[in-house]
Amino acid sequence: MNKQRELGFAFVAGVVFAAGLGLSGMTLPTKVIAFLDVTGDWDPSLAFVMGGAIAVHLVVTRLIQKRGRPLLAEIFHLPKRSEIDGKLVAGAAIFGVGWGLGGYCPGPALVSAAAGRTEAIVFVVAMTIGMLVQHATASPSKPTRFEDEAIGKGSTP
Repeated sequence: MNKQRELGFAFVAGVVFAAGLGLSGMTLPTKVIAFLDVTGDWDPSLAFVMGGAIAVHLVVTRLIQKRGRPLLAEIFHLPKRSEIDGKLVAGAAIFGVGWGLGGYCPGPALVSAAAGRTEAIVFVVAMTIGMLVQHATASPSKPTRFEDEAIGKGSTP
């Protein structure tokens, strides 16, 4: 498939994702903070959004993987590793603290930054710096958690 077509599909998927985040209110840090405030004025709407996303993902992923190959690519690219290690736990903890303090996770932050929200722009800049620092300090000799494994046409799992 040519790169322009792939980019077009990726762009459309991104627009649909951004629209969903906006319509559900998940680009508002107050939604996240209210979800995390279980002893105060708790707002469970984020749990419903996450639950709906997980349910759709579980069903659609199983249907897609039964096809043998992706619709828009030659092979599936899946993570090789599944073990829980210290790096994963530390990264999840840092992500969770940042999410709780800032009220943003990467997707909603990008949508809000594109809408011109100053605090989201600051968050995205800080997130990008964190990614660059991690990339610069990561050991090149060890495979990353998300190193691709090709599964599909002409390959073995």
